[in-house]
Amino acid sequence: MALAPAPNTASSMDPLPQTADAGHVDAPDLRVFVFALFFIFGGITSLNDVIIPKLKDLFTLSYFQAMLVQSAFFAAYFLISIPGAALVRRYGYMRGAVVGLVTMTAGCLLFIPASASATFGVFLFALFVLASGITVVQVVSNPLISLLGPPRTAHSRLTFAQAFNSLGTTIFPYVGSIVILGSLATVDASTLSGASLDAYRAAETQVVVKTYLGLAIALLIVAAVVWTRRNRLKTQQDQSGSIFHAFDLLKRPRFGIGALCIFLYVGAEVAIGSLIVSYLMQGNVLGLGEQAAGKHVFLYWGGALIGRFIGAGVLRYVSPGKVLASAAIGAIALILLSANSSGTTAGYALLMIGLMNSIMFPTIFSLASEGLGSRAAEGSGVIATAIVGGAIIPPLTGHLADVSGSLAFALTVPAICYAVIASYGWYARRPAV
Repeated sequence: MALAPAPNTASSMDPLPQTADAGHVDAPDLRVFVFALFFIFGGITSLNDVIIPKLKDLFTLSYFQAMLVQSAFFAAYFLISIPGAALVRRYGYMRGAVVGLVTMTAGCLLFIPASASATFGVFLFALFVLASGITVVQVVSNPLISLLGPPRTAHSRLTFAQAFNSLGTTIFPYVGSIVILGSLATVDASTLSGASLDAYRAAETQVVVKTYLGLAIALLIVAAVVWTRRNRLKTQQDQSGSIFHAFDLLKRPRFGIGALCIFLYVGAEVAIGSLIVSYLMQGNVLGLGEQAAGKHVFLYWGGALIGRFIGAGVLRYVSPGKVLASAAIGAIALILLSANSSGTTAGYALLMIGLMNSIMFPTIFSLASEGLGSRAAEGSGVIATAIVGGAIIPPLTGHLADVSGSLAFALTVPAICYAVIASYGWYARRPAV
């Protein structure tokens, strides 16, 4: 599939022109396409919350080691975001999306050799490749949804698009917990050794393979559809200088601190999501079995889904910075409530943090990106690099859980992250000038 630079002239399927209103593009059908991308990469990312307890059981890992699943996944954002932004800058949004989708497909297919070897490290590599494709898709999606409509409603529109991301993160873990975690209720890998353990690992990893093979087929179909529409969008982007000059955007306080907050937000969200199953299994919380606890993950992401639909309306009338600060303070309050209580209160307070998370990523992204103009793709690449927080904060949280022996105490790490985000929301409560 040969790529060509983004066209500057009409093709058999005419590119969509920018409108006179601040350079945005009027393309309702492309919004539907972007919503689909948000659904796909959100759902696949959230499957990590189901994969973690599976691999923890199969390979008898500590919490720190299990969190390396998130490190392998989110390290791709650090390494691939800027090259991804360069790809989008040269070849355009639609071709960039195709590259991302095909790379995601390759990552899913790598689960086949990972299963054949039944080796933890090979699974981590497959997750890294999968995440590399997701990174490119996300570099495309965030600025593109801002472009597809008037600038004054960009905060609301991006939050609405993120609701489809949350729809994916709500559906995928629930189905995944049934498909992937079902057998954990009947076999304890810690009681096996030698050939018995090897046979169990080989058999159980096949369940994971079948799940990701199905995803690979779906991704190829989507990539083919997008390729047929590769010339639908015509936008002007700053082509001057090296793509690595994008990092000079960090000198702008509003953008630089916003990128830091993306780092902290993703880290906090992923850390909490990764601990939910283990947290709810504790006897002093809900005392659930592995599969039952896995089914509750959808409440965490479902809260984000509901909150984003609500937030899309609220952000049309209330300062995005104030909404962000309020949500972050709410997350801290729920962490304190969960960590200092037990039973149903502790469990559901943790799950409700998803509602507070709902507007954070799109609001931080749009606040930081205000005024970037033709450098939007570069800015998206830098901000996507900051998503590496999902590779760093979860292992720190897992390490604190290991050394303290308390998952509740480990929630101190995401609480600190939310405190910084609340401060940024107040700082950025007024529009950029």
